[in-house]
Amino acid sequence: MEEKLERITHFVPAFDKRNPDPHKNYGIGSVKCMMVLKGKNGAVHFIFSTGMFLPETIKEYYRDKRDLFHFNYEGGEVKQSYYMGFDVGYHSHKPEFDGQHVSQTKCKWLDGKPCYSDGSGLRAEEWMDIFIRKGSDEIWKMLEEDYKSRFK
Repeated sequence: MEEKLERITHFVPAFDKRNPDPHKNYGIGSVKCMMVLKGKNGAVHFIFSTGMFLPETIKEYYRDKRDLFHFNYEGGEVKQSYYMGFDVGYHSHKPEFDGQHVSQTKCKWLDGKPCYSDGSGLRAEEWMDIFIRKGSDEIWKMLEEDYKSRFK
């Protein structure tokens, strides 16, 4: 019998955590989407930024990051147009390699149990291109292949 895998799509809101104190300044962030495929042996995920910022932060964000991001000024207004793949990774009940330490003591994706996790930003860039061109159905297939390969 094939293992039943749960698909979870979770959105993390944009934030403005600027602070004049450099030790408390966590900057500006856009809405993130987390696509998680969860099974009895662990979970795999694809995380990306949607490029959707809080209205009160977008102009400053693009002004500060203009050398890093594509942006479009139209009539003096900044149009939100940036997205980015952040991570393709996993959450496992057991270490995946020698010397790996517990990443989280209460992992959301492993029902509050400890987990060993890791991921790749480079893979996320590749997956982002696939997501844009082929959509979420293709990403779910890729996550399922990743899950089955990792948790044999």
